[in-house]
Amino acid sequence: MTAPPFRDVRGRGFSRRSTLDAAWAWIDGRVAAPSARPLPLAECCGLVLAEAVAALGDWPAADRAATDGYAVAAADTLGAGSYNPVPLTGAVAVVAGDPLPPGCDAVIPYESAQAAGPFVEAVDAVAPGGGVERRGAWMAAGSPLLPAGRRLRPADLGLLAAAGHRILPVLPAPRVRLLLAGGPKAGAPEQLGDMLAALVRRDGGVVEAVAALPADMDALAETFAQPGADLILSAGRTGTGPDDAAPPALAKAGSLDLHGIAMRPGGSAGLGSAAGVPALLLPGEPMAALAAYELLAGRAVRRAAGLPAALPHATIQAVTARKLVSEIGCLDLHRVRLDDDGKVEPVASPGWPGLAAAARADGFVLIGADSEGVPDGAPVTMYDFTMYDFTMYRFA
Repeated sequence: MTAPPFRDVRGRGFSRRSTLDAAWAWIDGRVAAPSARPLPLAECCGLVLAEAVAALGDWPAADRAATDGYAVAAADTLGAGSYNPVPLTGAVAVVAGDPLPPGCDAVIPYESAQAAGPFVEAVDAVAPGGGVERRGAWMAAGSPLLPAGRRLRPADLGLLAAAGHRILPVLPAPRVRLLLAGGPKAGAPEQLGDMLAALVRRDGGVVEAVAALPADMDALAETFAQPGADLILSAGRTGTGPDDAAPPALAKAGSLDLHGIAMRPGGSAGLGSAAGVPALLLPGEPMAALAAYELLAGRAVRRAAGLPAALPHATIQAVTARKLVSEIGCLDLHRVRLDDDGKVEPVASPGWPGLAAAARADGFVLIGADSEGVPDGAPVTMYDFTMYDFTMYRFA
């Protein structure tokens, strides 16, 4: 595919911007999950199952005690009561998980028995099968356990171990190279590395490296072109200033296919490739970087991990407490909170920089490029900053 001509916006500004739909189509057309790989069970947490998994055998493998007590023949306890203790000459002490001894079909708990010298007496009757987990009660050989596409949780590993699995076919986590281009200006502390690395991990990726580089086109281009990563994220120096070297560096290393997205914040984001690897450019302003990650880079990481591309946030249906102002021709990400009545109100405009407002927000509302805003009292969908829709991750 021939790379589009590079349009240098430094000192000129953006003559046009691509739609978010066009950016999503670019990501969906270039980012895909890798081939499945067999990995030991202990290394699979958080990865996506490539194939459905079934039980290799019955579990439990035999009838076993479900509680601590005495394994008995239930018929031997008939008529037992607190005023009529029944001796149990064949009782065998067991703990939960022990296989039932031959001739036993129930477990009487300690509370329903009492010691009488060297013997045990039942003070309550027990029915056949009482206190027992039957063979195959939790799973039978060949029964389905987990579907393909499920992102594995810690509890899943225990279930799979019980089912006899030691190696699983999974989609390996994508290796993400994270570049911080130019660093913060005016002595401000670095704010992007930890935040973006955490977001990459949330979406199923592994950060290959976090490299801070000067705003130098040649140094950036060289790092873009280095092999080893499945995906490259670069944050900073994407705008129209003279030191905004990330876009020309990506164009030099490979291609800059889209630069400038009709969204606020994050409108100076870009997409391209280097050494055959998709690369996404995020703005250096922290809130713009967060927005561009959520709406662009996160989609790429999730697709590379074999997860659904859609936003992972849990959603809340609410109404606005007051109008959310937007701009025609640009998708706006509004940081919002829920007031005491459960209504949505803005905590900052889409153009307001900094992460302080995001910390005060409960989530965000997206207003489409064809809208001038949302009036007060109108229904909206809020994407929750603090909760994630795990059905999107196929946990359910």
